[in-house]
Amino acid sequence: MENNNKPVVHLISKPDNMLKTIYTAARTCYSADTPFNIYESTDDEEKMLKLIERVIGSGHYSVIEHIQVTFAISNVSRACTHQFVRHRHMSFSQKSQRYVKEKGQFDYIIPPTIARDETLKAKFIEFMGEISQKYLEFTEAGIPAEDARAVLPNAAASSIVASLNLREMIHLANLRLCTRAQYEIRTMIKMMCEELLKEEPWLTPYLVPKCERLGYCDEDKSCGRKPKLSV
Repeated sequence: MENNNKPVVHLISKPDNMLKTIYTAARTCYSADTPFNIYESTDDEEKMLKLIERVIGSGHYSVIEHIQVTFAISNVSRACTHQFVRHRHMSFSQKSQRYVKEKGQFDYIIPPTIARDETLKAKFIEFMGEISQKYLEFTEAGIPAEDARAVLPNAAASSIVASLNLREMIHLANLRLCTRAQYEIRTMIKMMCEELLKEEPWLTPYLVPKCERLGYCDEDKSCGRKPKLSV
């Protein structure tokens, strides 16, 4: 059935000592002391942030790969998750259309460009109903869900658990917060960033579109937010 079209995003796992862990990894590279001693003797947040900013600014991203975060995401379309799972260095567990049989009208996401036109929205909803009816006809005729799912649309709602390290999280934000990214995945990534920033506000300068960090746009097609990089 039609839903509110807004993704539901929860941060369900992250290390409590994120900043300290990254600092320990970075400091170990430049210290004769042991990593554990560095970890135990460090509590100065300003000192930790200063080193981390310098290391990340120099492009030494390996130190932030030690941090893993996990999100529980629902109420997103299969079109959105198809884009999401193309990202590398992540682990995904998604609701299966093979093992989870739809009963009655399946949930679906209406793109806002369609939803804002009442006539087109009504046609979209009608079509989703027709697809649902065909799906039920197939499953009631004994067709397994793994084959009946072939008629389900990209609009069908899904759920997914995603785990990724902090380097990939920053990369994800840099790419998908761009205004040229598709609206649904941009909304979902924005919500992921907001969830993480509630716990780790020091990440604010990093979880932004890449043009904000670069100072210019290096995309082939620019939205005009920042000057285009000239070659």
